[in-house]
Formats: sequence, structure tokens, C-alpha cells
Amino acid sequence: MALVVKHMVLGPIMTNCYIAYDGDIKEAVIIDPADSADIIKRKITELGVKPVAILLTHGHFDHIGAALDIKAEYGIKIYAHEDEKDVLTSDANVASMMGMRLSVDADEYVRDRQTLLFGGVKYEVIHTPGHTKGGCCYYVASDKVLFSGDTMFCQSYGRTDFPTGSYSELINSITQKLLKLDDDVIVYPGHNEETKIGYERSMYDTY
Repeated sequence: MALVVKHMVLGPIMTNCYIAYDGDIKEAVIIDPADSADIIKRKITELGVKPVAILLTHGHFDHIGAALDIKAEYGIKIYAHEDEKDVLTSDANVASMMGMRLSVDADEYVRDRQTLLFGGVKYEVIHTPGHTKGGCCYYVASDKVLFSGDTMFCQSYGRTDFPTGSYSELINSITQKLLKLDDDVIVYPGHNEETKIGYERSMYDTY
């Protein structure tokens, strides 16, 4: 059955948190549990799915705020790219901007192009540094779905003035990795509405 993607907008920065699962198997991954663990738990119960993993696109506070609560509630692991440990576990996660202190250490640190299998769905890790040095996207080739975090938004992209950010790396990640995907790939970003690769490509013709 096709991949099912449900999303919630959570936290002070209006971050997209996704629950993705095969409609038959109903073993779900939680992508960027941003905030408000109780809301995420209620949605999980409403959908009747079993959480099996937490996938983080990057380590900024507004994408990880409920990660430890969700991990504890369901006894599941947190996954992030191997270059993102410092951001996740230090002030580089910019939680101090909101007067907070937050540290989340992943259970498994993954590599570029590594494939993760959860609930019958294959998620390919695409390392996309630029917004942060260990930022990554998760690509489900079977359904042409990309979870882009803050690397790619609809008609925009993530800021690069936070610790470990790099504008040149971000543009390279987008043009050399994400825009190589097919036009009809649906992009589920970390903020705002979904888009498609083909729609975004015209923005980058000058690069």
C-alpha cells in the first residue's frame, strides 16, 4: 500500500512534524517531533499506528523538542546524521534563543546514502549540509516522497547564519542532490506547505 503521511504544525516556530507509515503495516516513523509530545501521542493513537523510530532532519531545538518524550513513551530509537551530534547536544541547537537549554543525543548516527527500513518502508538518507553541517533529508523512492527538513522549503530554503551553517554548502546540497530527483517527487519541508521538485527547480537555474 502507498505511504501515508500525516503532519502537525507544532511549537513556537510553527514546525512541521510528520508521521509516515505504510497503510497496511501501520508501523510509523516520527519525523522531527518538534514540540508538544501530548499532541503527537494523541495523533498516534488516533491513527492507530505503532511508532518504531524517530528520524531527525537536523538538530535545531524547534525540530527536536519532543524527541526524548516520544522516545521514552514508545521505547524507540532516535536517528540523525553522523555530522549532527554537536548541534544536537550543544548550544548550537539555538535553544537559547527561546531561553531554553536542550540536548538530544541520537541512538543511531547514520551516513549519507544509508538506507533505513521501518514498517516495510525504505528511507534513504541524503546528507544535505548547509542549514547545519549534519542536516539531512529522508527519501522514500518507492513513493517519490522527500522529507526535506529545513534544507528546502516551498520557494525558499533554510537560513545559514546559525552555527555550522553555510550558504554555499546549502545551495550545493539543493542543486547537486535534491534537484537531481524527479520532477514529481513530493517535498515535505520542515516549515510551511509541501511542494514538488519540479516546481522548485526553476528557482535555481542561475546556479
